[in-house]
Amino acid sequence: MPIFPFHTWQPDTYTAAPTQGTMLLSGIMLKMGIYGVIRWLLPIVPTGVQDWSCLAMVLSIIGIVYASLIAFTQKDAKRLVAYSSIAHVGLISAGIFALNQQGLQGAMVQMLSHGINVVGLFFVLDIIFSRTKTNKIEELGGIAKSAPQLAIVFLIIVLGTVALPGTNGFIGEFLLLMGVYNYGIWAAAIAGLTIIFGAVYMLRMYQNVMLGKTNELTITFTDIQGTEKLVLYIICALIIILGVYPKPLLHLTEASVQHLLEQVNQKLTSVK
Repeated sequence: MPIFPFHTWQPDTYTAAPTQGTMLLSGIMLKMGIYGVIRWLLPIVPTGVQDWSCLAMVLSIIGIVYASLIAFTQKDAKRLVAYSSIAHVGLISAGIFALNQQGLQGAMVQMLSHGINVVGLFFVLDIIFSRTKTNKIEELGGIAKSAPQLAIVFLIIVLGTVALPGTNGFIGEFLLLMGVYNYGIWAAAIAGLTIIFGAVYMLRMYQNVMLGKTNELTITFTDIQGTEKLVLYIICALIIILGVYPKPLLHLTEASVQHLLEQVNQKLTSVK
């Protein structure tokens, strides 16, 4: 889990790795640490989790703010998405260590939603790189004029990433913030900055890459076609469907979360 200060491996890895590796790391492998905390750490050492949850919460919230502020300064689009991923995982971690149903259920939902969104982001950036040979934000611009379909699907993915209501990102982040709020009001107030900061740097990146004037790199940009359309349409459909109708996903995770909390509370009670 790239939680501050154990996050330093992630930005360089995401930037240097080929897109397929980055998508695998961000969409699946990144969730292994989160899964380990939920599946092993909580039920096996619940007293340790309770004793150290305050420190874990503080580190998670520091990571949210730190990664978001660093994302503002990034010139490379892949590196910006890498830091945004650190912020999102920090919120997931904070929700887990809040040790309540909303936080844990939000973490499970957001693991799936973040995986969908971040894979979509890296796929779009790979399409842009394959045509322009750059991911430098300042070297791009005006792509929407040449590739309106790419601009639309990219916007949907970005809106899902910034947790717009009606997208998959909203469901998980709302539950996570509710869980952190139940843990502490000030913790929720600071953790909630991830949504505000995320909207600023992601929409600014979209504006600089897709809108504005074209240049010598983007004037001949071709729109998505074939398998590119298929993959991006599926991702956009999942973002909208899970955002509009999340009930099956919430129902699927509810029983597991309740059982886990009962198991943890039972062990904590027996220790006392």
